[in-house]
Amino acid sequence: DVVRGAADDLRKDGLTAQAVKADVSDQASIVHAVAAAVSAWSRLDILVSNAAITDDTPFESISAERWHRVMNVNLDSVLYGAQASLPHLRRSPCASIVNVASIQGLRGQPNSMAYATAKGAVVNLTRCMAVDFGPLGVRVNAIAPGYIDTRMALMHGEVHEHQTDWFQDVFIKHGRLPLRRPGRADDV
Repeated sequence: DVVRGAADDLRKDGLTAQAVKADVSDQASIVHAVAAAVSAWSRLDILVSNAAITDDTPFESISAERWHRVMNVNLDSVLYGAQASLPHLRRSPCASIVNVASIQGLRGQPNSMAYATAKGAVVNLTRCMAVDFGPLGVRVNAIAPGYIDTRMALMHGEVHEHQTDWFQDVFIKHGRLPLRRPGRADDV
């Protein structure tokens, strides 16, 4: 199990960690995960909303079901996490919410209708949360990473997006990535 393995790795590094598996598209599951964190540590200082799924369905082909799935995982989960966390964060002297958006939420990209729309909404939801939660002592920020070398870049058939000819041509050869490489998780 990936979640338990990650928690084990953190514990090996001398950190305290607890593994709680949650379905971010399910509000009750998020409530359970937040409750487990608060139960384990008696407080909550930070919420990082990082879950996402990609979608490269062309506009004319995207189904309502797929559209709603992408929105539920990439956008609704951010709202659900904040709703479950806010009562606990309000009691923290250093409360923070960090929402992971995407550069695609700031500009369009071909065949990225659902993903880019959801990430754009995360940017604006973050702005609204910052205005509403700031007076409560909770900082809210978003980060909008570009192309990051993660499993999310795997395309159909296990082809890695960053190794494709079009990615190499547009983003590396023509300099749309100043470092001439996709980012790494550690960069973020």
